[in-house]
Amino acid sequence: MSALLVIEQLRKRFGERTLFDIDRFTIAAASAYALTGVNGAGKSTLLRILAGLEPAQAAVVRFNGQALALSPYPAALRHAVAYVHQHPIMFSTSVAHNIGYGLLARGLGRQQVQSAVDEAMAWAGVEHLRGSDPVSLSGGEKQRVALARARVLRPRLLLLDEPTSNLDGAAREQVIALIPTLIATGCSVVMACHDPDLIGLPGVQRIKLRDGQIEFR
Repeated sequence: MSALLVIEQLRKRFGERTLFDIDRFTIAAASAYALTGVNGAGKSTLLRILAGLEPAQAAVVRFNGQALALSPYPAALRHAVAYVHQHPIMFSTSVAHNIGYGLLARGLGRQQVQSAVDEAMAWAGVEHLRGSDPVSLSGGEKQRVALARARVLRPRLLLLDEPTSNLDGAAREQVIALIPTLIATGCSVVMACHDPDLIGLPGVQRIKLRDGQIEFR
């Protein structure tokens, strides 16, 4: 399977403290990973670096075979990578506008955006929330809206930070049920998580971040 993203000598420091120093980190195309590790190991920081939200040092970065740099964050990655925070930030407009915002920002026509948003809301099971203000949503509803907002961008690499950590019961099960369909789209998915049901999903490879290094399992 071909490599989508390769990073060599990836280092992240906070002052004198080295959080991680990873010799080589490879994400294969159309593959899924569960990124695990103890609290404080750097899982969320690693996702934020891949999303361009956190600075880091790297000797080599190749995306889809193209040599790039992490800083400044390149347009090729900005258009290909989507990141979903465990506490998604929403605009105080409507669910439909939140889901379509990224497409509008990319200059797509309103009819095309509306069609994509309709399909994404049906996929996430949030059609009934179309006109709702996100402030009124439950935690599970916000997470499904955030996943739909990322999905409409058709990313090559999707980064999910603890997608079920604040959910329980039916809300957790609804989010877990969406993950295999994201994987089936052909994008690569990296999930930072502790949830055994996510780690155990079919086709998901486990990566452990421990003592500043990556272990593939």
